Amino acid sequence: MTTPDFVLELREHIGHAPLWLTGITAVVLRGDEVLLVRRADTLEWSPVTGIIDPGEEPADAAVREVREEADVVVKAVRLVWAHVLEPITYDNGDAAQYLDLVFACNWLNGDPAPADGENLEAAWWPLAELPPLSESCERRIRLAAESFGPALFTQLLPVALPEVV
Repeated sequence: MTTPDFVLELREHIGHAPLWLTGITAVVLRGDEVLLVRRADTLEWSPVTGIIDPGEEPADAAVREVREEADVVVKAVRLVWAHVLEPITYDNGDAAQYLDLVFACNWLNGDPAPADGENLEAAWWPLAELPPLSESCERRIRLAAESFGPALFTQLLPVALPEVV
């Protein structure tokens, strides 16, 4: 994954210390197909993911990342899930944790191709015949393809009900 300039500038000051970053997952749907990219760093298939730039609207980041990574034009149509990913330490020692905002996106035009060097392949996959994916990626795709209600918010803490007097 190409590291955004603002993250590189932060790293100059904090070294490898953990960073809290906001990212997006863009689940691009075209009928009964989903756009997947095969990442150059892990060789795994996944929806398009990326980091939101400072001041950038999250939905705009989803659209931008899909264009940059897969050369496809999309419209972000809804937020389907907001959740926190597990902490990660990269090979160079940098630590980070992400708030991931998952967007369902509709394809507008373009043929998928790995456009910026972050991915080895970009292709449409039938929703019924996906390649091996992480459990998290499968859930993101399923939520984008099957849910049409409000966004899902992961909540791990029990909700305390107010005392009735």
